[in-house]
Amino acid sequence: MNFTLGKKERLKSKKLIERLYKEGKSIKVFPFRMVYLQTKHTSDFPVQVGVSVAKRNFGKAPDRNRLKRLMRETYRLQKGIVYENLDLPYIFMISYIGKEEKPYEELFSKMNKLLNLFMERVKTAENETL
Repeated sequence: MNFTLGKKERLKSKKLIERLYKEGKSIKVFPFRMVYLQTKHTSDFPVQVGVSVAKRNFGKAPDRNRLKRLMRETYRLQKGIVYENLDLPYIFMISYIGKEEKPYEELFSKMNKLLNLFMERVKTAENETL
């Protein structure tokens, strides 16, 4: 497992992001909210991910950028949870919905819960379609 988060693994397509918010499903593990959608994308990776922090909650750009950097780092270190168990390509956007910044350790554990919850949802959805 390669613990990088390169350009091809990031969700950048405006069309895909628009479709994601229109058709995607959502899960929450405070302070994160993930919107996900099973769809083909341009990358060879099983998942393309984007992160966002609301300007309304964090007015200063350095604060938003720090949180996004922490979110990408916590995802990057734990993406194996998702990569090793997915068969179909997914896209998702992880948003920070909290009002104040949490310590890194808490963000790490919440990201772990979020990714595990995502995998549970995907497995139950796959079992229902069979």
